[in-house]
Amino acid sequence: MSPPPLWLMRQAGRYLPEYRETRAKAGSFLDLCYNPDLATEVTLQPIRRYGFDAAILFSDILVIPDALKRNVTFTEGHGPQMTPIAVEEIKALEALPIFPHLDPVIEAVRRIRSGLPSETTLLGFCGAPWTVATYMIAGHGTPDQAPARLFAYRHRQEFLTLLDILADLSADYLSAQIEAGADAVQIFDSWAGVLGEEDFEDFCVRPMRRIINALKRRHPETPIIAFAKGAGTLLKDYRRKTGADAIGLDWTVPLSFARDLQKEGPVQGNLDPMRVVAGGEALTEGIDRILDALAHGPLIFNLGHGITPQAKPETVTELVARVRGGAPR
Repeated sequence: MSPPPLWLMRQAGRYLPEYRETRAKAGSFLDLCYNPDLATEVTLQPIRRYGFDAAILFSDILVIPDALKRNVTFTEGHGPQMTPIAVEEIKALEALPIFPHLDPVIEAVRRIRSGLPSETTLLGFCGAPWTVATYMIAGHGTPDQAPARLFAYRHRQEFLTLLDILADLSADYLSAQIEAGADAVQIFDSWAGVLGEEDFEDFCVRPMRRIINALKRRHPETPIIAFAKGAGTLLKDYRRKTGADAIGLDWTVPLSFARDLQKEGPVQGNLDPMRVVAGGEALTEGIDRILDALAHGPLIFNLGHGITPQAKPETVTELVARVRGGAPR
């Protein structure tokens, strides 16, 4: 496609002054996620400014554990924290509903869809079970998710049960987003890269397939993007094993490997977010390399992870102009 469709992970965020202004009105970060008016506003802000081809619902991957009464909080400088789950508590999660707790998020989807241009895709999303479980086990983020890996080695069956429960709840949550107006969805497995091959199959591929199978039964026409950050060569058979329609790529994935993945369907990515911070030649060089390698096949141009607060809005303007003016090459 010339040029490829374009959006950026975390495109509604702290690099935008209008986001920071809206965020200040909300109170806490979760208050912003659960306020349909404000969540709609911050979702639409980057569309107004840049005209991206897709908007992504403003929310967080941890709203499901918050709905499961894990007491999620976000503290500036410390990231998310919650009450860690014990092995004996896992089975009881099956009886806990995530609605009506997440009703405000679904209402935001309705309002966003109503406020978007008809040609702009609305993406819903959720966190993948493995990634969400890592926070639930540790009670916070860790550099290598050692607490969750150790928990899984000691209590494997219980951990697999936790992943199944999260997969089923995630499918319900994404289905509600689709019914409210989401045109496509993305599932974020942000911590896939810390796992070895066997655990990747059990903890990432298996629950992702469970979610996608459930969604395809309910919404067979809705595209699903799976993003397993850091998975590297384990992505080779990921699309076939999970049933995902498109594969998100982080910036460490070689473009030659991305071309091979592209032979089986769309790929999304994979500009290093630091190139957006650097700007100038680093930005244009990175964009041009991706377009040279991938623009002649099915590509959604994106970053390899979320845009950082250090990025300047005017640099994103340059990115959009380069992508839309420089493909195919």
